[in-house]
Amino acid sequence: MYKKIRISAPGKLMLLGEHAVVYNRPCLVTAVGQRMRATVELTDDATFSLEAPDVKVTSYSKPMSELGISEVPKGAQFVELAVKNFLEKYPFTDGLKVTTQSEFSSQFGFGSSSASTVCVVKALSELTGKNLSNKELFDLAYKTVLDVQGKGSGFDVAAGIYGGCLYFVTGGKVIEPLVVKELPLIVGYSGIKADTVTLMNQVKAKAMKYPEFIESLYTEVAKLVEKAKSALLDNDLVTFGELMNFNQGLLESMGVGIFKLSAMIYGARDGGAYGAKLSGAGGGDCMIALASPDKTQAVKQAISAAGGQVIEVETNVEGVRVEV
Repeated sequence: MYKKIRISAPGKLMLLGEHAVVYNRPCLVTAVGQRMRATVELTDDATFSLEAPDVKVTSYSKPMSELGISEVPKGAQFVELAVKNFLEKYPFTDGLKVTTQSEFSSQFGFGSSSASTVCVVKALSELTGKNLSNKELFDLAYKTVLDVQGKGSGFDVAAGIYGGCLYFVTGGKVIEPLVVKELPLIVGYSGIKADTVTLMNQVKAKAMKYPEFIESLYTEVAKLVEKAKSALLDNDLVTFGELMNFNQGLLESMGVGIFKLSAMIYGARDGGAYGAKLSGAGGGDCMIALASPDKTQAVKQAISAAGGQVIEVETNVEGVRVEV
């Protein structure tokens, strides 16, 4: 059994299904090549310590018995509560030293918090010899996300664990890996950091005021996801792109679009993309475009011309893994 282990997990990009997936609808998500890495070591003293310089947490420590009790810095919440949740279900007596390092900025909305949670739960599974299944890892990591955020669908956790492209239904009711031939995504960052929970609450407030309208939007999104899933499996990127455009229209109806993202999205379409939409909660963060190789450069230039930052992203990558 290990005493020290290094784990990595990928970030994620939502392809279709934002917001609706919080309310028992499906989504499509892909794991991206930027990875979170965590080195986790069992120690002899019953102390939890964390070094997470990417989120400005350094020299943070407390007794293992006080996990999640006294005030927890924002940057430490996901890791600390992941350890607490694992410990409650699978008790062990050692202390723990955790060091995280991210290949992507937390500002991009690639799911760095969920990826760090996945890394820690996987590390503890290996260090304690529990060898949890992917679904068991998901349930523990998803509980942690809910403990911190109060809400969330868990699609980002699933992407971190399973990798690849997934068809996912709220809370992990369905986690279906998809065999995808290609997914030539172009990603643009708006330069605006969005807060997922705030945007989810804004949509929820609209749903309380106009329940029949928002519910019908969620239902239409679910129909799009089903069609897009078939298109993706058939490698029909033209249809997939058209469905992305429909999804963007529905997201605009929910009120989560902003001018900057729209400029980048329309620029990408004018540049020849099959389709383009925001990716994630909206209000900022990233947009995605799908384009053929001969249009890729024009689409990138159009996104840049609209004030976006093109981020090189590999899609459909491997999920959580033990690093050598």
